[in-house]
Amino acid sequence: MGRRRGIMSHQLKEEIAKELGFYDTVQHEGWGGIRARDAGNMVKRAVQMAEEQMRADKS
Repeated sequence: MGRRRGIMSHQLKEEIAKELGFYDTVQHEGWGGIRARDAGNMVKRAVQMAEEQMRADKS
């Protein structure tokens, strides 16, 4: 199977990792070095950002 295309842009992932405080790990170990909890929190934050954007677009 081919590599799946990511839904989040690389820039967005980096922004969220910085916000959540584990970007240093990403820089040193790559995305595979983050904890499952960090990955889950990153997805939660991305969903939250998308919901905020949808609310703003409705206004």
